Amino acid sequence: MAAEHSPEETVEVSDRPTPETADPGPAQPEEAPNGASSGGETTLSEEERLEAERRSGQDRRAGQDQRAGAAAYAAAQSAAPQRPAPAGAEDVPDAAEAAAGREAAGAAATAEAAGPDAAPEDDEGRQVQQDLQELTSRAQKADEYLALAQRTQADFENYRKRAAREAGLAQERGVAKLAKELLPAIDNLDRALKAMGDEHSQYAEGIRLVHTDLLSALQRVGVEPFSPEGELFDPQVHEAVAQQPIDGVDSGHVAEVFQQGFRLGDSVLRPARVLVAA
Repeated sequence: MAAEHSPEETVEVSDRPTPETADPGPAQPEEAPNGASSGGETTLSEEERLEAERRSGQDRRAGQDQRAGAAAYAAAQSAAPQRPAPAGAEDVPDAAEAAAGREAAGAAATAEAAGPDAAPEDDEGRQVQQDLQELTSRAQKADEYLALAQRTQADFENYRKRAAREAGLAQERGVAKLAKELLPAIDNLDRALKAMGDEHSQYAEGIRLVHTDLLSALQRVGVEPFSPEGELFDPQVHEAVAQQPIDGVDSGHVAEVFQQGFRLGDSVLRPARVLVAA
């Protein structure tokens, strides 16, 4: 049997908003195309759960970093010497200490983020740097020793050449000194050969042999005699004893050699004494 309603109740019911006039409320999700079902809603919930876990992990790491920074700051505070605070400044924070705390917290966070593999890498880098420095130092020492050895070798070569040159000069001076002492004897043998006649031919032959042996000995050590007869007079190697007109000889040429000269290499031991045609 249907319930009866009073007029007041009917008015009250009629004043309520109808579905057409009521607030539509939050928009309902559209139906997924191609027959998609509630599986999409399950995927969206899974992504939200992963995002929430990631944020939770970040919050935990941030909390760990803050705790590590606070611990490092407390350790720095306990290790640092306590300075007497000025009067009336007990409650004023120290900016340097605050900055040190922030730096310690940052260092702790960096060390924690780097992980346990950072320390071995730093040790390996320091070892490599030390090895490079040692190799560089050894290379510099090797270059110094090489330069020293090269200078020593060059000095020795110069000394050897100088000693050989001085020895040669000394030998040449000795030969020249001995030759000059023997030249008067050779001149006397020449005069004796010219003065002997045919009656003393046996003695002349012996003197000639001695004279030849002396000249051969001097030639073996580089001493050579020279007789410039008929040559142009040269004051560097000739000594003019007299000058007079000579028939058949051009002026300025050697007409007669009174005493032959001797030279040792390019140096003249004794100039030849000559007569020059005027």
